[in-house]
Amino acid sequence: MAILPKPRQRKRTPATGDKREAILEVAGRLFFAQGYAHTGAEQIALELGVTKPFICYYFGSKQDIFETLIRRPMQECFSAMDFAPDDTRRAHVKLQQGLERLIGAVLAHYPLAFLAYLEPQALRPAYLAAQRKLARHFYERLAELLEQGRREGTLEFTDARLTARAVSSLPGYLYTWYRPDGRLPPNELTCELVAMAWRLIGLRRGSADLLTQTISTSVADEAARESATPLPHMRRRVQIRHRELRNAQPD
Repeated sequence: MAILPKPRQRKRTPATGDKREAILEVAGRLFFAQGYAHTGAEQIALELGVTKPFICYYFGSKQDIFETLIRRPMQECFSAMDFAPDDTRRAHVKLQQGLERLIGAVLAHYPLAFLAYLEPQALRPAYLAAQRKLARHFYERLAELLEQGRREGTLEFTDARLTARAVSSLPGYLYTWYRPDGRLPPNELTCELVAMAWRLIGLRRGSADLLTQTISTSVADEAARESATPLPHMRRRVQIRHRELRNAQPD
């Protein structure tokens, strides 16, 4: 898998970590709200109540700030379908976990997960090339899992690459409507979107039964620890969504 290059920046130490994070937090909000071209180091400094040289001390340029912001979200999203070579689970089970990883990462890193797509002109050519290589890797892995699932008789679709693109568009356009303080908390929204993804993919009825029994609850477990939603409720909600999916599938 390709690794995004590290932006040019001053070496991080315990003493500088908090200051760097403060700069990144303000910069990310401004980049998303008003765009890369309309956000400068002066404005970031003004928001923080510091001087421009303070910003430049920790980051060499506005571009370095931008690339630092998007690096972790991009790596987590595009590695969502990576599994160990000795992982022998069936494709639809790994797809379930991969979808949870993907959607969970997008929500966890909102809105930073979308900056690279909204502002591709802000990236250095080498960084942009690495990003595209990483994206190709993701789609290839997703298509391979879809094809494996079709061979195993658990999935039913026509074109693997087209299906991979359609499934990825579910979290890909969240920036147009998602709000962290919206009606559904991230853990429940993840469950809903994963169930929608299965409708796009085409999970056979018997496979939906098996998936309901073996479903990974790693995302739900982690989210439940940080929310007021009890874990048993989350598990029941996941199972209900997959029963609905199962019942909607033709024999």
